[in-house]
Amino acid sequence: MGPAAVRERLLAPDLARGLMLALVALANSVLYLYGRPYGPRQHIIEQDMLDRVVSVLNVTFVEVRGYPMFAALFAYGVVRMMRRQRAALGSDIEARRVLRRRFRWMIAFGFVHAMLLFPADVLGLYGVLGFALVALIRVKDRTLLAVAAGWLVVVAVVQGSAYATPASSGERTFFWSFAVDDPIKALALRPLEWLMTPFGILGVGSAVLVGVWAARRGLLGEPARHRALLVRAGVGGLSLAVAGGLPMGLMVGGFWEPASETVRWTASAVHAVTGVAGGLGYAALIGLLAIPLGGRRGPVVLAITACGQRSLSCYLFQSVVFVVLLMPYTLGLGGTLGSAGVALVALGTWLVSVLLADLLRRVGKRGPAEVLLRRLTYRG
Repeated sequence: MGPAAVRERLLAPDLARGLMLALVALANSVLYLYGRPYGPRQHIIEQDMLDRVVSVLNVTFVEVRGYPMFAALFAYGVVRMMRRQRAALGSDIEARRVLRRRFRWMIAFGFVHAMLLFPADVLGLYGVLGFALVALIRVKDRTLLAVAAGWLVVVAVVQGSAYATPASSGERTFFWSFAVDDPIKALALRPLEWLMTPFGILGVGSAVLVGVWAARRGLLGEPARHRALLVRAGVGGLSLAVAGGLPMGLMVGGFWEPASETVRWTASAVHAVTGVAGGLGYAALIGLLAIPLGGRRGPVVLAITACGQRSLSCYLFQSVVFVVLLMPYTLGLGGTLGSAGVALVALGTWLVSVLLADLLRRVGKRGPAEVLLRRLTYRG
């Protein structure tokens, strides 16, 4: 019983987690922009052409695409953990008990993270999803995929309405604490904001179910055996994500104004649903990338993989940096930077986290958050 040794870890999931954190940084950093009128998807209304173009790219390729990828990888890992603990403990009941303890601590981690740093935290949501995964671990594949497809209808209805805000409203409609200059007032708003977060990324529900299905087949563990399927999923998923995300991206960038509220709602719903396809497509493409790498892992791949192996610590590190640089009660750069500037901050933060993770790899250390979670989970 215990965490997997480094030699037991799979390249593709760790590489995907490391790269995925760049998308998470880009998506999260936009929330910190304040002090200007807001348009669709609560992006600030940009004037500079470069900022507008970056907004289009962010909405089309990143927003509601990174978190479904993260969710699918999370589910993939849960299935592997369940198998390891069952083999180590010789009991399905004991294995489930260990995993439930891990998920309870994930919810606790998420609550602290949300209250102190980032109210749009997803750790708590993934902890809740973990309990659902343990309950569904023996459900048939056909049922998993049917429920995943049916859940997309809920995603379309809820998120189509939630993000179809007219560009002329100018009001911040959620995550108000990012624009509050009093840290005590911001703290008071965060519990409600944390509870609201799942409604913005409902697509992760479908992604985790597909992640379970993928883990049962070892799609990322043996990508060479599943090359054709990964190609179809990667190319098809990303193509759907771009086609479905571009209208909303053009709307956010101010290049297109829908002719009616119905068209606006439709663009929002399609953006959310195709985001799930995009997240799964990204995971599939990274699985394909792992095939030629094989045992030939250069310094860049090792560094990004080290970040993926320490994804929890790197995720929390991003929040610390963003709070210090962007919040109105710290350095306040969120009130002056545009979409292009904050994207550079996000990518720079991700790059620093990769370098720090690689340094930990070189000295043989796990991430501090991973160490704490594993000690609490395995009680030693």
